[in-house]
Amino acid sequence: MLKQTISQKLLQKLSPQQIQLMKLLQVPTVNLEQRIKEELEANPALEEGVDQEDRLLEDGDQGDEVGEEAFELDEYLQDYIDDDPSSYKLRTDNYGADEEEKQVPLAVQESFHEYLEQQLGLLRLAGNEERIIALQIIGSIDEDGYLRRSPAAILDDLMFSQNIFTDEQKINGLLEKIQRFEPAGVGARDLQECLLLQLALKLEEEGELDDEELLNLKRARYILRRYFDAFTKKHYDKLQKQLDLSQEELRDAIGEILKLNPKPASGYSSGNQRSTQYVTPDFFIYTREGELELELNARNAPDLRVSDQYRDMLKSYRNSSKRGKSNREQKEAVVFIKQKIDSAKWFIDAIRQRQQTMYNTMYTIMQYQYDFFRTGDMKRLKPMILKDIADITGLDISTISRVANSKFVQTEFGTFRLKEFFSESLSTTDGEDVSTTEVKNVLKDIIGDENKTKPLSDQKLMDILREKGYDIARRTVAKYREQLGIPVARLRKELWSNLVQRDESCCYVSVSEVFYNPLN
Repeated sequence: MLKQTISQKLLQKLSPQQIQLMKLLQVPTVNLEQRIKEELEANPALEEGVDQEDRLLEDGDQGDEVGEEAFELDEYLQDYIDDDPSSYKLRTDNYGADEEEKQVPLAVQESFHEYLEQQLGLLRLAGNEERIIALQIIGSIDEDGYLRRSPAAILDDLMFSQNIFTDEQKINGLLEKIQRFEPAGVGARDLQECLLLQLALKLEEEGELDDEELLNLKRARYILRRYFDAFTKKHYDKLQKQLDLSQEELRDAIGEILKLNPKPASGYSSGNQRSTQYVTPDFFIYTREGELELELNARNAPDLRVSDQYRDMLKSYRNSSKRGKSNREQKEAVVFIKQKIDSAKWFIDAIRQRQQTMYNTMYTIMQYQYDFFRTGDMKRLKPMILKDIADITGLDISTISRVANSKFVQTEFGTFRLKEFFSESLSTTDGEDVSTTEVKNVLKDIIGDENKTKPLSDQKLMDILREKGYDIARRTVAKYREQLGIPVARLRKELWSNLVQRDESCCYVSVSEVFYNPLN
């Protein structure tokens, strides 16, 4: 038995022009020049230059371009594919249209693993096999200087890739030699071993140390060996009691630990390290005569026009068709030329619409956050979501999101991401809505001014914020603190509040930075 049903579906299909515009809106100014170069290479009908008066016939007259004899364009259009590039190469090319292309010299840096391989050449090894094993160990060291692969895994790698059969004892023996390489601490399997390796190398210079320095280093080594867990959790009272040390003696011992480097490979370039990317602002905001002025950075968007040569070719084919001399090949050529010209016109219109959409969106944001752009005070940021800007501009929320994504604006107070101006609202005790960005900045200032010997808990932070008029819950304080990358109170605790200023000749690392997330 057959059953028939009727259903209605409402579908929204975007035109190629709309899809092209959405893709262009997502491209920041720093990558726009590359995108335009790709289109210029793909479409010969598109060229740089100021567009002259349009000499193409109107759509109503285009039927005469191929002669009076009738033929369907669709019959020939289906044989051609869309020449529009499907992807963009995100590369920083920051040259203007009127500037000569300059070659920027790149610094040749020795990579971390190359530095280790050079030191390997100074070792006396039993043979080529040991060298291969040592190279395998060096290759297994991560970019931060740690060896996180087990000896068993390295054995498997040697067996399958090098056809070398060895044992863990030999691997551990070669690893001990590599751990004496520079930088100190390289090849460690965890943070504890890394710090102990650095202390061991310092203690080897016993003759150059005075008695006090030597004693502090030995105490530091003992703390790392026996009380590492208590140290990372900052149980200083427990450490002082267990070690039977005064507060000053404990400070000196911990001070030696804080001089160590938790990431031995820091300062060395990695083999796959990308070249430095510089921020190129998409917008500029100036204050002139007391008023804000917005400028769109268009240095990477050269003037585009349809090629005169292709226009002349289309005109020539049109004239020949009128004289009745057109054939199938000429008709196909007309279709090809028309396709390229239309594609060029669509791209030019998309670039112009992109610039206009970006300007209107940024102008609305500037007016909405007028107080901030006039003063640069983050506390003057208003709560603002994508819908607020979409309602004012009349654009879709997705369009506003594409404009705000990966875009920067340069002001007199610095360069900011557009996304930084969008935030949720939070009510004060007076019933006024403030931006969550403002609350985060206040929270950051409170933590920055706290007594590091007695850091504030989330509960106390909540109480202080409420005293300042911000109606906020404790779990919200914890969420904002985590978003700011600030550890809990216990991990912010220090034995002295002026740790960094204690000895300017040494580069200290804060306990929170080193031990908040211990390496495994």
